[in-house]
Amino acid sequence: MNITLRQAIHQRVNNKTPEELKEVIEDSIGGEEKVLPGLGVLFEIIWQHSEASTQDTLVETLKAHLE
Repeated sequence: MNITLRQAIHQRVNNKTPEELKEVIEDSIGGEEKVLPGLGVLFEIIWQHSEASTQDTLVETLKAHLE
């Protein structure tokens, strides 16, 4: 059975508590580059299910820290 990266990430975090999800994210940040695609999948989920105002805040935060 072939699964996509998105499916694998979804399976890894499915049924985790909010605390466990936070730990997954925090453990991935600043870690090895191989975890970056997983963070991208998690960000994609957040983005797709966020209101426009939240998306604007995320973009503003990103922009402020790129300068």
